[in-house]
Order: sequence, then structure tokens, then C-alpha cells
Amino acid sequence: MNTSTNDFFKTQVLGHPAGLFVLFFTEMWERFSFYGMRALLVLFLVSSLGIGGWDWPRENALALYGTYLALLYLTPIIGGTLADKYLGNRKAIIIGAVIMTLGHASMAIESNPLFLYMGLGLLVIGTGFFKPNMTSFISVLYKDFPEKKDGAYTIFYMGVNAGAFLGIMLCGYMGEILGWSWGFGLAGIFMLLGLLQFTLAQGIFGDVGKKPNSQDKSIETDDHKKIEDKLNPFTAIDKLLIIIVAVTGLTWIINDPLSKIGDFNVFSIGGTDYSGYVILGTLILFVYLLGSRIVRYSPITRDKMIAVVIFAFFIIFFWASFEQAGGSMSIFAKDYTSRVLSGNSAFIFNIVDVIITVVPIAIITWVLFLLFKQTFKKYLLSNIVLGFSFVIIWGLIIWKINNNFNTYSYEASYPIYQVISQNDKREEVKKEFPITAETIVPDGAILNEGITVIRSSSEFIKNDKISILDLDKKGTNFKYLTTEQANAINNNISASIIQKKESEIQIPATWFLILNSLFIIAFAPLFSKWWESKYNPNPAAKYAIGLFFLAMGFAFLAYGASGIPQGAKTASVSIVWLIMAFLFHTLGELCVSPVGLSYVSKLVPPRMIAFMFGVWYLALAIGNKTSGKMGSMIDDITTKYDISTFFLIFTFVPIIIGVIALLLTPVLKKLMHGVK
Repeated sequence: MNTSTNDFFKTQVLGHPAGLFVLFFTEMWERFSFYGMRALLVLFLVSSLGIGGWDWPRENALALYGTYLALLYLTPIIGGTLADKYLGNRKAIIIGAVIMTLGHASMAIESNPLFLYMGLGLLVIGTGFFKPNMTSFISVLYKDFPEKKDGAYTIFYMGVNAGAFLGIMLCGYMGEILGWSWGFGLAGIFMLLGLLQFTLAQGIFGDVGKKPNSQDKSIETDDHKKIEDKLNPFTAIDKLLIIIVAVTGLTWIINDPLSKIGDFNVFSIGGTDYSGYVILGTLILFVYLLGSRIVRYSPITRDKMIAVVIFAFFIIFFWASFEQAGGSMSIFAKDYTSRVLSGNSAFIFNIVDVIITVVPIAIITWVLFLLFKQTFKKYLLSNIVLGFSFVIIWGLIIWKINNNFNTYSYEASYPIYQVISQNDKREEVKKEFPITAETIVPDGAILNEGITVIRSSSEFIKNDKISILDLDKKGTNFKYLTTEQANAINNNISASIIQKKESEIQIPATWFLILNSLFIIAFAPLFSKWWESKYNPNPAAKYAIGLFFLAMGFAFLAYGASGIPQGAKTASVSIVWLIMAFLFHTLGELCVSPVGLSYVSKLVPPRMIAFMFGVWYLALAIGNKTSGKMGSMIDDITTKYDISTFFLIFTFVPIIIGVIALLLTPVLKKLMHGVK
């Protein structure tokens, strides 16, 4: 037995080694930064210039979002390989955390496009080192204690969800309330604190993870010794196809947003865009490469690998729909959902928000206290950093709660002028413009008054400057308007009138994203009992159930949006539909998540595990890129039909794929040869 690993188990917290909780908090802060930034990215890109956004078309923002997510699943293949051969888990984790910290710091300078692109690039590279090595590190640490591994991963993934919850809540809140740089910057601060905490507590792991061990097989696989497989080395043609597929596919993924944002298309020849043909050809080559390798194996191994490929096919469609959460669903929350609550509704929401905010962080703080009791003296600096992190968290939570309960709302009327013109269909269109001290009112304009609502955590004082900005109308060239300016423009228009309203809050659009983590924490124990019972479904059935749950979530959105007219850019539907969508999407995720990588490790022989994990991550990358590609159609579909039709597409596609999964159940059972 490895002595250093045995030492790792000497200090106990909740029945597990204290070192596990060092990884728990490291992963929690990394997920805090990842999900905090992810919650803001699309909203920042599509928000108007007047509130610090870039005013991008939704199509462009979602293309970049999809490419970013896709690359996050490709770089871990490289990062994991480098760690296995050269770096070791610990060094790879530190390198990844350093690069990601720099990426978040770069994104905090959001006014400069170069820094945002550089930041996203650094996050993609850093995740490639960090992501695969955190999970494999736990596997290595517990290799002599397999009976404890399931419990260890359960605790570890609670850290994942706790980090996602806190990151979305705090980074999202600060980004929307104080400014985008605050949200992006906060993500970077906690990535840095997580890096410091892990680095200063490395002694708790002994020698494990320092150097790569070629003898170690941390991924569990079934016993394939009875299978008489001939060696199946990669031929020169295989290697050439891998290079062609990898280079072409990567170029297409990057070219998609580049062609929209930078108006530069690598695959455009003579003004004709051939990118669709290129990616189709690349997929055909990849399928040929995969098929030609699989058929070279013995029948049993071949069957099992075909089963993995079928599972990978299902996972593409699941994540293509599920990842609308940070894309089109965030846009729906921002532009189409009624997020303003007044009076008793605002008070009740604030109470619920306090409960779901304070209770989880109180539980995690208690875990922190238990860890302190075991490790505070021996790893003083690491624990000081960790304690400081929680001081910041509690400070932000108290500030957030106080701000929500003390937000003042005012209704201000201000002078506007209206101009009537005709559109292409010769229909009359009325446009409104605010009148400021610098406004030149055109001849024939109709003078009137507009109304805006101002929300502030400080009370309005006479002659305070009012920012005239309608968040739903992008590109408004707003100025500051005072009573004196209004009177100076036109004495016939009444001075700006400020009326204090009853308590009123506006729910941040990012708030809805925390529901996924909350529902996972609430329902994961129930699903765990289901999987352990005699009613545990087979893998294909789990996929089908997950896809059906996903479809139900989008059905709620489609129904809720059914009253929004064709082509509408804004609306005010109830928040209930988004809450129901996130509930059923989370139930779907809980069905699909236990199937994935565990079946790859069980079905694939050890010498093919790296290649098939690469195939699996490639499927995840395709699914995530597809999510951005499909989400970017929101404007086209809304214009031609309506936004309800857009969500109906995501309702019917998962249902169809789920039915296919059920029909393939007998085939998959045969292909898996008894693996459960």
C-alpha cells in the first residue's frame, strides 16, 4: 500500500480525509469563477452600449458562446495527456489555475475586445490543464480505498454545485447591478484564492500526483483479459486522418464566430461560403476513421465500442439543448421575462432569496470549520486564505441582502419627441427620442413625455442626475437630464417629475441560472436511491427519460411564450415558465450524468481508453457548439414565426431522439454484452 496515500487518510472530516476537502474548496472556487463568468458572457455581449454592453447581435454572441464551450471540452484531451506523461496531476492543476486566473483578469478589462478574446483563450487553455486532472487526482488518491471512492466523488461534486451556485449568484448580481467588470473581476479573485489555497496545502497529499506514473491506471475498466484482441496500432492513414479532422474541425469552430464578428471567413471562396460543406466532409472523415478502427477489433470489443459511439450520439443532442441555459434562455430571461416585482411580491421574493442564499453557504461554512479543526495549525497559510475567501463571501451576501431590501424605485417623466415615418411595407412607424440639453428637435416632431423607472440603493435627492435609458431599446443615445435642462428646452413641457414608488426590485437575469444547482442539491439524493433500487433503468432508458424531461422544460417555455407576437424583441411573461424549465432540465441532467464517462470506462479496453475518451469529449464539444449554433437562430425564427416556435424545436427534437433511444434498447443491451 502506498504510504503517502495512507497518510492522506489520517485526518478525517465527515468520514473522509481532510485532503479531500482541500480539493473540494479548490474545485468550488474554480467552478465559482467558471459559472460566474458564463452567466454574464452572453448578457454582456448583447446588452446595449448605454449600460456597458457591446450591443452585439444575438447571433454573434451565441456563436462565440458555442465556440467557447466547445473548446472547453477539447483542450482537456491535451491537458490530461500532458499530465499523464510529463507534468503529474498537481503541477497541471496549478498551471491551469494560474492561466485561468490570468484569463479572468483579462476579461475584467471588458471595454477592450482584445482583452476579452485573450481572456476567453486563456480560460480555454487553463481549463484544459485543470479540468481533467482534478477528477483523476481523486481517483489516484483513493486507488487503495475503492470502497470510499463513490462517497468521495459525491462530496466533490457537491463542491462543484456549491461553486456554480455562488458564482452565478454573486458574479451575476454584481455584473448586472454594479457593472460587468465587477462580475468578471470577482470571478478572477476567487480563482486566484482557490489557486493559493491549493498550492499552500499541497503537503497534505504526500507524494501523490507529483510525478506521472506510467504504471498507474486510475481509470477503472472491466476485465478484458478474456478477450483475444489482436493489437490495433494507428496506421499512417489513421494518423493522417486524425490530423486532417482535428485541424479542419478546430478551424471551423473558431471560424464560425470569426466570420460573423470580424467579417473574415476562412472557408469563403469567390464570395461563396463553403463552411457547411467543409464541416460535413470533416464529419464523414471522422465517422470513417472511427468505424475503420472499430471493425479491426474482435466482435465483443467491437460491439462495446459501437455502444459507446451510440451513447455519444445521444449526448450531442442532450447538451445541444441543455446548454441553451447560458445562451438563448438567458436572453429570454433578460428580454422576454417580467422580472420586476413590487410590494408583497418583492418582499416574499427577498425572503426566499435570503433562505436559498444563506442556508447553503452556512452549511459550507460549517464544513470549513470542521476542516479548520483538523488542519489549521499544520496548513496555516492555506487555511488563512480559505478563511479570507469566506469573509469576502459573507460580506458580499450581507451587502446583496441589504441592497435588495433597501432598493428605492422612482418613476420619472421626461420630455421626448416623436417622429412618424414609413417602413418598407409602407406602414406608419413611430419613433421616440429623449430631449436633453443637447437635443435639436426636428421640425414636425410631436412633443410628449416619456416615463422611465429608476432603481437605486440610495434615495433620490432633488436635482440628482437622471440617466434616461430604456433597457429594451438598444443604442439609445442618452444624456443626463435635470429639471433645469428640461425647462430650458421647452417651457411648454412639464419639468421632470420624480415620484417615489412602493418597494420594487428587478430580479437579475442571471438569477435563474442558480436554479440548476439548487435543484441538483435537492433532487440528487432521490435519484441516487432510484439508481440503487430494483427500478434502476438501463442506460438507453436513462438517456430517453433525461431527454423527455429536457423536452418538458422547453414545452413550458414554448407555452409561456405563446402570447408573444411574431418578431417581438421584448415581452413580459411570468417567471414561472423559466423556473419550471430549469426544474425539468435539471431532472434530465440527473438522468444523463450517471451514464456518461462511467460507461466509457466499463465498455472500452484499457489500451483504447484514451482514444474513446477523446471521442466522448469530442461529442460533448460538438453538442456544446451545436447549442450556440442552434441558439443563434433565435432572431431568424422569431422574425419568421415567433419565439414560441423557437422553443418548440427544442421540445420536439429531444422527444424524437428519446424515442430512438428507447427503440435501440434491445440493440444496446446486446452490444454491451452484460455490462451494467
